[in-house]
Amino acid sequence: MTAPSSFRRRVAVAGASGRMGRMLIEAIRQSSDCVLAGALDVPSSPAVGTDATAFLGHASGVQITADLRAGLANADVLIDFTRPEGTMNHLQVCEELGVQMVIGTTGLTEEQKARLAQGAAKIGIVFAPNMSVGVNVTLKLLEMAAKAMDEGYDIEIIEAHHKHKVDAPSGTALKMGEVIAQAQGTRLADRAVYERYGHTGARKPGEIGFATIRGGDIVGDHTVMFCSEGERIEISHKSSSRAGYVRGSLRAVGYLAGRTSGMFDMFDVLDLNGD
Repeated sequence: MTAPSSFRRRVAVAGASGRMGRMLIEAIRQSSDCVLAGALDVPSSPAVGTDATAFLGHASGVQITADLRAGLANADVLIDFTRPEGTMNHLQVCEELGVQMVIGTTGLTEEQKARLAQGAAKIGIVFAPNMSVGVNVTLKLLEMAAKAMDEGYDIEIIEAHHKHKVDAPSGTALKMGEVIAQAQGTRLADRAVYERYGHTGARKPGEIGFATIRGGDIVGDHTVMFCSEGERIEISHKSSSRAGYVRGSLRAVGYLAGRTSGMFDMFDVLDLNGD
């Protein structure tokens, strides 16, 4: 669902002075469906107190603030690509104020994900480890492949990100594993292998292996290998910039229009849940 052209969604951005935050702010400024209504950052950020679009050479009248309630006071929805502890703090205030959330934060624990589900009883939430349209189409392809290759194939997931990423495997890689396991009627927790070192013995049937690479400024590369006797199928997605995450996030903002509660993901936003 896209907001009508006469109705612009009022959007706040968390982590406003970071790389992703600035890309979101620039995209919101260029959007005909959204308007910047708030900009949040941590108290230690030197950007606090400055205009949120100063880096673009324009004045928005929206100041970056560390005061959550002030930053969310005029917002319909918050886009959050921060850290788990920050997202949990934002959730509490969004619940109180009735502000919807689009969450791309990774590294959340199962308890924190359960807390998001609780919050979705009060506000509309789109939560996905990757907001990219291309990544979510890739997830759909993996679901189809996993169903067709549920026997006789060894599955390995390889991901690469920049050297500053603090969680591993990436949320997208884990989501890929979850999609594959679910498509085959199993749980990732029962099949995942995250480390191999020394004398590991032969590979056990049914394992889903993960390999992690960290280096340089890699935005995000993911490859899933289905390996069998005599053939190997690889399904890959490579990001050269964060622009895909931004586009997907704004589509999620539009999807939440009119949805006062509920937990949704990018399959919902992109209508990929059908058979």
